[in-house]
Amino acid sequence: MDYLQIIVLALIQGVTEFLPISSSAHLILPVHLLGWPDQGLPFDIAVHAGTLFAVLVYFRGDLKHFMDASVDVLMDRGFNEHAHLLGKLALATIPIMIVGYVLKPTIETELRSLTVIALATIGFGLLLGLADRRSHNRTELTGLRYREALFIGAMQVLALIPGTSRSGITITAALLLGLNRIHAARFSFLLSIPAIGGAGILAIRDVSATNVDTNWFDFALGMGVSGVTAYFCITMFLHLIDKSTSLMPYVIYRVVLGTFLLTLL
Repeated sequence: MDYLQIIVLALIQGVTEFLPISSSAHLILPVHLLGWPDQGLPFDIAVHAGTLFAVLVYFRGDLKHFMDASVDVLMDRGFNEHAHLLGKLALATIPIMIVGYVLKPTIETELRSLTVIALATIGFGLLLGLADRRSHNRTELTGLRYREALFIGAMQVLALIPGTSRSGITITAALLLGLNRIHAARFSFLLSIPAIGGAGILAIRDVSATNVDTNWFDFALGMGVSGVTAYFCITMFLHLIDKSTSLMPYVIYRVVLGTFLLTLL
């Protein structure tokens, strides 16, 4: 890939990773519209590492609370709200760890068609709109129960279908449980840390088993662009949904994008 392709694809990944609009649906566009080659696994690892770094930096305060709460638990000082939230995030991570590991080969070979991506973009976009309309606007994330966290984690498994959007489906699940938009998004983004990290570990394992050469400058460029873009995207999205009364613009965008992808068949 040349530098223009690296920057464009890293920008796409950084923008779409945390918005509920599906990164896979967007990354397929340069292939079909511009004839660009597949970016390859090393580059995929780079841009996901960038987005992981972005969410770690943005939620560094929460991560410090989690570390302090973990020490309190180990020292038998009891569970505070941060310890409970960490436990819920850990519980919600289990389904995608299991299913992702078992079904990874099937997903990569059977579910990456343009038809699947287009239909998932439309279908799960409409589900997001339905969940947004039915949200009961619970104001406290601390009120989320463990079984509800597990439900969000189970729904996150659907993100293994290209076109679904990991952030989109987890926000949808949280809204269906009654969380308001800002708390649904925060739980979704915190949940992305183990999800992206786990996927990255599997990808690194796959690369290490091959003789693929890694261009480290391209790797660093992709990681840097996606990371900076993702950080600003997280900031912007949380600000916008805190002020907005609806997620319908994202729903409409997904339906239009999915319809356009169907025209490419």
